[in-house]
Amino acid sequence: MTSTAFCARGSDAGLGYQQRRAIDHRRSAKCWSRRRVVAEGATISFTADSGSPTSLSVNTSSPIPAGDATNSRFLNGVASYVQRRERREKLSLNEIIEPVSSDLDALNQNLQSIVGVQNPLLMSAAEQIFGAGGKRMRPAIVFLVSRATMQLARLNTIHLQHRRLAEITEMIHTASLIHDDVLDESDVRRGKETVHQLYGTRIAVLAGDFMFAQSSWYLANLDNLEVIKLISQVIKDFASGEIQQASSLFDSDITLDNYLDKSYYKTASLIAASTRSAAIFSGADPSVCDKMFDYGKYLGLAFQIVDDILDFTQSTAQLGKPAGSDLAKGNLTAPALFALDKEPELRKLIDSEFTDEGSLESAVQLVKRGGGIDRAMELAKQKAELAIQALECLPVGAARSSLEKMVEYVLERVF
Repeated sequence: MTSTAFCARGSDAGLGYQQRRAIDHRRSAKCWSRRRVVAEGATISFTADSGSPTSLSVNTSSPIPAGDATNSRFLNGVASYVQRRERREKLSLNEIIEPVSSDLDALNQNLQSIVGVQNPLLMSAAEQIFGAGGKRMRPAIVFLVSRATMQLARLNTIHLQHRRLAEITEMIHTASLIHDDVLDESDVRRGKETVHQLYGTRIAVLAGDFMFAQSSWYLANLDNLEVIKLISQVIKDFASGEIQQASSLFDSDITLDNYLDKSYYKTASLIAASTRSAAIFSGADPSVCDKMFDYGKYLGLAFQIVDDILDFTQSTAQLGKPAGSDLAKGNLTAPALFALDKEPELRKLIDSEFTDEGSLESAVQLVKRGGGIDRAMELAKQKAELAIQALECLPVGAARSSLEKMVEYVLERVF
């Protein structure tokens, strides 16, 4: 039995992350059968039988001393987190975005009218697009970064520019999804029929083009050249990502760096540009703006890696799109790339483009057997940790806490 003592950091701003990191270390280091967190005479013990992460015990029978608020919050937070794990509960996105819920309510009211006000047909498409169960994660992140960085400038009221930026971010994201579905010939998105399936390819392409154009118009009216350049680059990145993906289908020789570049272009670029832009509109120092860009970048990469893991591990009903669809189309993602190192047969199946009956199913099993899922998850965790580190410049508060929890939420989607 090994016992290790941990103490809370001087700042409670990173406590949520440290709590989660302590438990994650316990989960991955099977030789550690016991961990203890000790502060002011109160002890919480984590016990893992035979290295299993499912057997946990939390001793909170005696009150935690309140003499040091930081240590008390640390211990209470650990207890809450472990107990939630014992009940197999996941973080609720609604709980995470609660500090900006009113901002998101206003955004939801505006989105459909922004897109469909000039064209009834596009209004019908907009209702399908924005009513398809989207989580509004990207605008929520924009609002959270806005509110966190506003504290540095001692601002109390969120700017109209922040609100417009959140709307632009969601419009660009949604337009990219419509075009992706057309390119990928996907019939289902978030469990519902896609726009091109309902209205045809012509309307879908026009709807996506219109949203890109509308977002560009609103972007120009923000009257901030740095932000205009940042967000304009995102649209270019989308195209670069699609071209890279289309030119490397069924290519077993693509590198992990190639994959990460494509993932940045297709997913992380928008989040990084929008989080930096939010900090700019708050009047934050350039160093803080840089850190917010890093947060968005690494959060976006972690999100994409997890998304690619789910393509192998979840069903069509859970994904809201066909399971295994990326591999079937020759889009080789992190799990497949890692598994190629250990499973030579996987390369043969990929080269055959899965023309033989049952070959796709065999390839999925090889990815799992070759450790592709586990290694991809470790990569996602590495990117997530970098995202958390980028938040250290922010003041303590509800917005920063939610940004930290957003990282955990992204990782928890696998479990």
